[in-house]
Amino acid sequence: MTKLVECVPNFSVGRDESVLEALAAAAGSVPGATLLSHSGDPSHNRSVYTLVGGPEAMAEAAFLMCRVARDKIDLTSHAGAHPRMGAADVVPFIPLMETTMGECVELSKQVARRIWEELGIPTYLYEESASSPGRRNLAEIRRGQFEGMPAKMLLPEWAPDFGDKKVHPTAGVTAVGARPPLIAFNINLGTADLGVAKTIAKAVRAAAGGYACCKALGVMLEERGVAQVSINFVDYRKTPIHRVFETVRAEAARYGVNIIGSELVGLAPAKALVDCAEYFLRLEDFDFQKQVLENHLIK
Repeated sequence: MTKLVECVPNFSVGRDESVLEALAAAAGSVPGATLLSHSGDPSHNRSVYTLVGGPEAMAEAAFLMCRVARDKIDLTSHAGAHPRMGAADVVPFIPLMETTMGECVELSKQVARRIWEELGIPTYLYEESASSPGRRNLAEIRRGQFEGMPAKMLLPEWAPDFGDKKVHPTAGVTAVGARPPLIAFNINLGTADLGVAKTIAKAVRAAAGGYACCKALGVMLEERGVAQVSINFVDYRKTPIHRVFETVRAEAARYGVNIIGSELVGLAPAKALVDCAEYFLRLEDFDFQKQVLENHLIK
């Protein structure tokens, strides 16, 4: 059976259509790489691309996209709601068919080394690829963002895994790693009070005592005048989407605020979405394997 790997690189661009198209073209130029989806968010000033293919194709596509990002994104003039430290901010590899996490770890190390050697961008390894426990969490690596990285990298504990202790002047640094599937999910609140979103994000965020495998930030969607709780589900099997959604709803109600919408960024496993349907529809004796049509068609 064919080996399949998913790659979901995030880039610090969400407003320049020409750059978004150039990144998509780079991904599509690699035989065996399929671009499933991509989206750019103006408020976050960030884009997410989802690709699948064989390991070699994913490695080449990710590298070519990082080269486009280096050449076309200048972080010295970049501003957006989402934290960032690099033009190509994070490049994760996710094992799919006939591929192990260990193989994705090795793939991430190869790509991280190449980004430094050929593009001159220092790289960090994170999640399953991390070189030390303190580097598993992407948020810890990215703390300080692009502006704070020059001083941070001079600290012995924050020397990059590949490259010297000097930030690329316009492209910053890049994190590369291997991880399980991640779900990026945003909840928009009926308020322009960023403080409410930040308080709610802290309530659900694992690092602050909230839900396991849940990362959350309060951000502002300036063009809509709406505060947002931006969430990453690192493992939806341990903390499902609906559980956090209901908590956000309850916490928002304390401030007289409603949820006005939500957003799925990129792709999500079918099971995660069906779990939401099962919960909200109160399905009885539901069997995901037997009662979802696609499970009988895709064998």
